[in-house]
Amino acid sequence: MSKTVAIIPARWESSRFPGKPLAKLAGKPMIEWVWGQARKIPRVSGVYVATDDNRILKTVTAFGGEALLTSNNLRSGSDRLAEAATLLKLDPKDIVINVQGDQPCLDPLSPGLLAQALEDNLAPVATLAVPLTDPMEVANPNHVKVVFDLKGRALYFSRSPIPFYRDTLGIHHKHIGLYAYRVSFLTEYVKWPPSPLELAENLEQLRILERGLAIQVVVGQGVSPEVDTPEDLAIAEKVILESLA
Repeated sequence: MSKTVAIIPARWESSRFPGKPLAKLAGKPMIEWVWGQARKIPRVSGVYVATDDNRILKTVTAFGGEALLTSNNLRSGSDRLAEAATLLKLDPKDIVINVQGDQPCLDPLSPGLLAQALEDNLAPVATLAVPLTDPMEVANPNHVKVVFDLKGRALYFSRSPIPFYRDTLGIHHKHIGLYAYRVSFLTEYVKWPPSPLELAENLEQLRILERGLAIQVVVGQGVSPEVDTPEDLAIAEKVILESLA
């Protein structure tokens, strides 16, 4: 019987925020908050941090988590996931949920919906989106937008506002970087070379669409704050403290 595990890629280097996984939020390193939320995902049998840095490894081990030391020359978070799956000796039929290390306020129900989409054989990959109505966020290239067909399969991801509403105001959908894959798909996917649209937008999920394969988009409602810069810490900490009150 296949199992579902959550893996959190966590690297030290970041152009906007070096050492981000160990940034303190309400007295704990951010990676501990992410790990704690990932443990609440329904039907997940294990949560692992995949990192390229011994400082992150030691921190995770110190708070009781499980961490894997992966290569420091990997191209993307997906490559780190694939290497972690190999180190864990996961079965090809197992499901891996990619939990982003910059979401300390993660809603644990959303990743469970992604795993369910794979179990229902809707697509080889599932990912999350939420409605986006703030015009400033729609225009922000750091917020990736996604459009999908009537069955929820992704048509395109872009840093530009898509779709373009010519005559009316409409709802856009922000892509949340949570994914669920079968191990068999993940290990093949990371062998493919970067595709033209992927390089143009700097969005690795476009590599899948350019191969003609489907990505199932699960639409959620809540938006958890992402920590991309040091300035984002205060927003995430406010949400955490309010949840603890």
